[in-house]
This record gives sequence, structure tokens and C-alpha cells, in this order.
Amino acid sequence: MTKLLPFIQHQCSAPIWRMEIDEPGHIIFLEIRNSQDKKVSFTAVDLTNGNINFEDIATPERWLTGIEAAYDGMLLVHNYQSESGPAHKGLIAIDGISGQTLWSNYTLGFDHLSVNGPVVYNVQIQPRKLVLAAIKTGLTLRAYQPVIDTEADNNIVAAQLLPVEFLEHLPLPVVPYANTVHYIEYNNFRIVSLHTFLDEQLEQHLYILNHEGAVVYHDLLQCNIQKLQPEAFVVHKNKLIYLKNRSELIVLNL
Repeated sequence: MTKLLPFIQHQCSAPIWRMEIDEPGHIIFLEIRNSQDKKVSFTAVDLTNGNINFEDIATPERWLTGIEAAYDGMLLVHNYQSESGPAHKGLIAIDGISGQTLWSNYTLGFDHLSVNGPVVYNVQIQPRKLVLAAIKTGLTLRAYQPVIDTEADNNIVAAQLLPVEFLEHLPLPVVPYANTVHYIEYNNFRIVSLHTFLDEQLEQHLYILNHEGAVVYHDLLQCNIQKLQPEAFVVHKNKLIYLKNRSELIVLNL
């Protein structure tokens, strides 16, 4: 029986707040937030070869910033208008290979990502007029056309939330805690995320079983947690992607 092994294991310096996959560029971007130092940094990992393109780079705004979107080898970052509100401010474009900032524009707001690139608007003009922008230069190209600028698909497969009784036919070595589990069937693998409660300690586990029902991979995602955790993993183009202890990125080839 062949056991699965991680293809990518990358430990970050602080909790990973958000992940964004650049579909055409095959890069996963991480937003890492250190609440003690009030510092946000960004890391880029190549999903094709596992290389770390750059690590822990920061923008001039160290805290009130975050990932907006990723497309065609580029990371779009926004600032926040204030620490007390969720409103975004401006756009900064970072090259996904070098980590260099290629352009910034603080009069543009991000609306959504289309198959042809980011759809943006000038925050100084009302009513809002959507335009297509070139992600590598920040230049606006033309008016947004919904028929051809359809919303981009990131090809992410999310887990189903299923009743715990669903696991009765699976030979798992633990007893699940709680009424639901997260589950995906993909490439003849069955992937399960569940919680256990043993010795007064709540833990979250990940199991992968092959088509014969044998466990070919197991990881303890979090231990000594205070409450049930949300969905623990996603699948993207034959790769299982998850976080361990909130700060380690792990990717497996399925």
C-alpha cells in the first residue's frame, strides 16, 4: 500500500490569515498576520514545483493591508481605510515571482476578478463605472463587458459538510466528536476532516483513504483547541491544500 507524502511543507512566521490561488500562474499566495507586531506579510509558493518564490515581504502599510486577488502571476493587495472598518482602499500589484511592487494606484477600487483580468473602478467617480484593467501595469483597458468578462473560476473544490453517520462504513481509527464532518471524494481518494475529544482535549484531524478503504495519510491539524474548527482543506487541480496549526502550508499531490 502506497502512503501519500507532502509535496509542499512551508512553515510561516505567524498565522496564515488568507490563501489565494492564482489560477493561470499556478501560484498560491499567503497573507500572514502577526497581531503582536501588527505586521502583515505575503509569501508566494509555486504549486507546480514547490519553490518558494518570495517570503514575508511587506508593503509600506504594515498592518492595514491584505490580499485582494491573484491573476496571471500577480498578487493584488489592498489597504484598509481605517482599523475599525472593512472598507478597502487602493490597489498594489506585486510580481508573483520576484516579489517586486510593479504599480500602485490609490484611486482604484477592486470589484471582482474576470477571466480577462481585474475589474476595477475609480473611487472618485459616482456612480461607479466598471472597467477592465491590465494587472501587470494598472492601466485601464476598456469598459467592463459582462458578456465576455465573465467571472473567473478558481477550480477549487470545497468539502461537503456531512452527518457523522456517513463515516460508519469507513474504517477510521478514531471516534468522531460532533455531529458533522467535512468530506470530499477525489481521484479515488476519500478525504475526511473531523474532530475528536480524548482526555478532555479537542483535536482536529485529516484522513485520506484510498479506494480500498485503507488510510494512506493522516495529520493532526490542531490540538488543544477550544471550539470546533471550520472547513480544513480544499482541492485544486489534483492537489490537496490545507493549513496545520494555522501557520504551516501543506500540499499533497492526489
